[in-house]
Amino acid sequence: MFSLWRYRLAAQTVQCGVVMKRDDFPVRKLDTMSEKPKERLRLPVLPLRDLVLFPGVTAPVGAGRPGTLRAIEAAVNTEDRLVFAVSQRENVEAVDPEILHTIGVVAKIGQMQRGLGGIQLLLHGEYRATVLQYNKKADHIVAIVQEALDLQPIDPADAAFAALYKELRERAAELGEKTGISAETVQQVLQTVSDAGALADVVGGYLDISPKERQAVLETLGVEERLRRVLIHVQRQIELLEVQEDIKNQVQEEIGHKQREMFLREQLKAIRKELGEEESEGEIDELRERLQGLDLPEEARKEVERELSRLGRTSSDSMESQVIRTYLETIAELPWNERSEDHLDLQEAAAILDEDHYGLQDVKDRVLEFLAVRKLRQAKRLAGGSDEMPEAPGNEDDKQPKGPILLFVGPPGVGKTSIAKSIARAMGRKYVRISLGGARDEADIRGHRRTYVGAMLGRLMQGMKTVGTKNPVFLLDEVDKLGVSHQGNPASALLEVLDPAQNDTFTDHYLGVPFDLSEVLFVATANFIQNIPGPLLDRMEVVEFSGYTEAEKLMIARRYLLPRQLRDAGLDANQLELGDKALCALISRYTREAGVRQLERELGRVARKVARKIEAGEVKGFELKKAEIGDLIGRPTVHPERAAREDQVGVATGMYYTPAGGDIMFVEVSVMGGKGQLVLTGHLGEVMKESARAALTYAKSHAEELGIDPELLNDKDIHIHVPAGAIPKDGPSAGVTMAVSLVSVLCGVPVRHDVAMTGEVTLSGRVLPIGGVKEKILGAVRAGITNVIIPKDNLPDLEDLSEAERQLITVHPAATLGDVLDAALRLGDLPAGKDKASRSPDLVTTLS
Repeated sequence: MFSLWRYRLAAQTVQCGVVMKRDDFPVRKLDTMSEKPKERLRLPVLPLRDLVLFPGVTAPVGAGRPGTLRAIEAAVNTEDRLVFAVSQRENVEAVDPEILHTIGVVAKIGQMQRGLGGIQLLLHGEYRATVLQYNKKADHIVAIVQEALDLQPIDPADAAFAALYKELRERAAELGEKTGISAETVQQVLQTVSDAGALADVVGGYLDISPKERQAVLETLGVEERLRRVLIHVQRQIELLEVQEDIKNQVQEEIGHKQREMFLREQLKAIRKELGEEESEGEIDELRERLQGLDLPEEARKEVERELSRLGRTSSDSMESQVIRTYLETIAELPWNERSEDHLDLQEAAAILDEDHYGLQDVKDRVLEFLAVRKLRQAKRLAGGSDEMPEAPGNEDDKQPKGPILLFVGPPGVGKTSIAKSIARAMGRKYVRISLGGARDEADIRGHRRTYVGAMLGRLMQGMKTVGTKNPVFLLDEVDKLGVSHQGNPASALLEVLDPAQNDTFTDHYLGVPFDLSEVLFVATANFIQNIPGPLLDRMEVVEFSGYTEAEKLMIARRYLLPRQLRDAGLDANQLELGDKALCALISRYTREAGVRQLERELGRVARKVARKIEAGEVKGFELKKAEIGDLIGRPTVHPERAAREDQVGVATGMYYTPAGGDIMFVEVSVMGGKGQLVLTGHLGEVMKESARAALTYAKSHAEELGIDPELLNDKDIHIHVPAGAIPKDGPSAGVTMAVSLVSVLCGVPVRHDVAMTGEVTLSGRVLPIGGVKEKILGAVRAGITNVIIPKDNLPDLEDLSEAERQLITVHPAATLGDVLDAALRLGDLPAGKDKASRSPDLVTTLS
């Protein structure tokens, strides 16, 4: 009938793809005053904001507030599914009985659909009701309601009343037709209502009027007065539509005048051209020349010619002309064939990479490999068809090698982003970087289509436009922090960009034509490889960055960080001197990180303190010694674990690895009275708990071989604790440590305090390989450990250690748990008065 008629009528018949028959909500036909009111009901209250429901009307309602959702749940759990739908006096989030009207509608809940934001449901108004009492429960409001009957009896012989009734039906039909609804549909709705009061409710329920006016109609209990109120609103709506139609006609007429004016201007332009008075179009001609001078692909050339033709036919003052010109200027500014000349001197490139970064040999080798291949291919092309280097078949069209796609994965601060800059400098290429952290819109990668107002290139093509060459080093920073939203998944858009088989025809939505990205050297960075979707990860060559060791941090601080901080603080090298011992103390006692960012901040703090002393005239130069660090910058903030001073029963030393580096931890086991239960504490993860259960199962299954008293396993509780309980811990590598400490306490044999161990243990006693061996061993050495036990399969990982580092430690490879126990337990230190053989008759054999 009117602006909401079409929507609500559809809601009466279709909701959420489920067809609903009108018989599902029978329309109640009101009788005269002789009808007795229905019994009082106690119903959940459904508060409505900016909405008033009428009897006989079906309306869609969205519910999201907790109290409303609980009221709906309370209603749907009853047989009749009834609620009391009442409008709020104020549009506020919190609902209180004082802001609710006292007259509403007893409504029945129909179809429902649950979504992320709440519930969408259909409400059918059954009858008008007044509130006798509101009761606010803990989670929603309930009301005791009584049906509100019409106050005015209907006299069918009253001519004035009959005329009013007929007038409302005719005006309602007229209003429906003016809003574009067919007469048949309007009549179908009106024929379902034969009662005067019900007619006023149905028509009033579909009127596009304010909630305040709708509530006034709902609260009008006199039928004749209600008919008059609704008729007045209907007539106003008709008059409003007529005025809108007049305005629309005036606008159409205005548009016709503008089109005529445009035609006359074109004629005037032609006349001026004949008279030799044509206005200068130098800017457009200049743009046309720039575009014609580009070596564009065929598809891009056709699109440019088409847009140039449109620009010539469009008035320079129109918005369309500005959009076309911006698009063509963007085309002209892109590097379709501009390339940087690669530096193919491998020695010079290696020197540049070594100058900027210490270590990172895997990355440097990969860049030098790419340059070597590029140099060989260039020599091959120069040889052409010579006999010495004939062209390989099938490579005639492969004139430019495709750029590699690298993924640098590692903890923060290890140089992933800065090495990309050095790669560009070493190769003689330009460098461009975009940060993808938090990007949630596919248009960030692919751009916006030109049909949108304010459309622009995606960030990839904007980067190419900014850098101005076709083969830059393009850094995609924080690729593991891409988001997902209803606007698309940026990671899916990157699949084409990072696929060497597809990115030579990458199409930005704004450009609408392919652009070749195959010569770009893409470098992506990430902290957590598990956050990258599998298909995207499969397209990249992964280069892992491990955390720096203390020795590496010392060299980095000496070569790069300290000189930079001295320069920033305005100091000369002779004004602040730090020895190796002082630097090592600064690294181990004031930083705990995989990279060197915090270390650089601490060096900067030292430099500023010294600069202040020099400026105050206290000193002319300063040599910082290890003992003086605390006096200068305060007490240490990091307290690493140290090796135990003596052997203990039930306490074993394990090794662990985090992105901040390796370290040791202690596993403590105690036996106490109980019922054979296993107690685990220390904020352990599920994998670590499973390792503890596996160690206990091994001990039980090998109790006779190990000489363990069965009563300890059946009548005693075993408590395993890993200190630093506030820190979450997880992973399988603590399995052997738990097993050793468990066997130690059950057998009464102490564990060597100078031995640290790592490895996953199985139920059969096999020791499986783990990761982070280099970092774990270096952490153990720093803690004062001299012997380490590692899985036998991890022996090749020792090659990652320098010769000097390997000399500091004795490595015990273990293939079984027996090997671990042999190296970790003190078999000669059994408790006094107990013979080794009688205490554990098979223990020596087992450990050997």
